[in-house]
Amino acid sequence: MNNLNLIYLDSNATSPVLPEIWDAMRPFALTQFGNPSSSHGAGRKARKALEDSREEIAQLLGAFPDEVVFTSGATEANNLALQSALSDSPSSILASQIEHASITEHLKKLVKQGFQVQWLETEPQGKTSLSNLSDLIKTDTRLATLMLVNHETGVLQPIETLGNQLQSKMWVHTDAVQGAGKIRIDFHRLCVTSLALSAHKFHGPKGIGALLVRRGSTLKPMLFGGHQQKSLRPGTEPVHLVVGMALALKLAMNNLEARRNKVALLRESFLQELRKEVADFTINGEHNPALPFTLNLGFPGLKADILLMRLDMAGVACSTGSACSSGSLLPSPVLMAMQVSPEVLKSSMRFSFGFHLEEAEAIEGAKRIAFAVQSLRNHSGKNE
Repeated sequence: MNNLNLIYLDSNATSPVLPEIWDAMRPFALTQFGNPSSSHGAGRKARKALEDSREEIAQLLGAFPDEVVFTSGATEANNLALQSALSDSPSSILASQIEHASITEHLKKLVKQGFQVQWLETEPQGKTSLSNLSDLIKTDTRLATLMLVNHETGVLQPIETLGNQLQSKMWVHTDAVQGAGKIRIDFHRLCVTSLALSAHKFHGPKGIGALLVRRGSTLKPMLFGGHQQKSLRPGTEPVHLVVGMALALKLAMNNLEARRNKVALLRESFLQELRKEVADFTINGEHNPALPFTLNLGFPGLKADILLMRLDMAGVACSTGSACSSGSLLPSPVLMAMQVSPEVLKSSMRFSFGFHLEEAEAIEGAKRIAFAVQSLRNHSGKNE
């Protein structure tokens, strides 16, 4: 173990719970812990907190309260949406090539069951192309899924355009995990049928998320045994987690511009410092509209897994892609879809910034990364 202070550059994986959110959650875990389905006073207080939070989340995201279904997180929400969109009879699905594993792994399962997936093309800079959309839609296409913001590059995706064209024809789903709390979301304006989010991505607690489902759409439950949430997602609701998510989203939206502006400055300071010492690196997705929270860099000549270990030893927390897939040694499906060069593909790292980071930390992180990159390149040069 080293004694270096941790420089946390992995906020896309998870973010720290803010103290005021933790304070708001504590009473509902320690003193006001009633079951919201109970009829007594303690239960009624819990129920009020639960429904007040549901209304808050709905208002912040441009939805109706009865369109908010609480889940354990976005993985469950994504799976619930995909399951609900399709019948048991195999049909066609439209999907982007850059979806999160909680979407793509479900699609792989469906393919084994006889479903067909028509893949939207990805432009070299990471944006999904809709140019050949009409050619991909089949008479039996029942579902289209496209994320709001890519988790590896931060590139904004054209989900509103897709929703406008397809919502009247099929179920349109969006994984909004990396957009919620970072950009303004109007659920109805997006023209999607369902939208998934997860609290721990915007400084809320882990273990709680939500699926927004447009009125008139039929949700097929994956769980059975209770009548909570109209039996659509049964199980005793974790009131303290829901309260934390609602407050985290409220604080994020109330401070949206200030947080984003600070992160943009952190990103620029980080890049300026890195460029002083490292001449050869690429920014994946650089030339498309993207959020400043995510920076995907390729370091030609290096291997990402080795660099990741070196940075961990140097006290820098980052990743080689999605945290849910970071244990895999396979190349990033997102970067493969972008058709980056083999050298960039095997050497790319994701650095993601939170507003809680200080500029001095961002600069120090860049210095440690530069030292690690240069050390590995020098070592590699000596072995040639």
